[in-house]
Amino acid sequence: MSTTDFFHALGDLFQKFFLLYDAIGNYFNNAVIILGFFGFAYWMNLQRKFNSDSNIPVEIKDNEGWYKENTDKNQLK
Repeated sequence: MSTTDFFHALGDLFQKFFLLYDAIGNYFNNAVIILGFFGFAYWMNLQRKFNSDSNIPVEIKDNEGWYKENTDKNQLK
């Protein structure tokens, strides 16, 4: 077996291997995009729940005194 035969065999192997990409097509990309949207929606739902459970004020005018230790509310730390 000469080096020419070896490189031709290697080239044939790569061509057969890359036929897999033709079979998959764009399905993998679409699946990753859909999974990303579902993951983002789940993450935002968790963030909404965490924000509703927190007692740290959102408005700047309400920001005074929320961090004091001797208040009657339990602070998230």
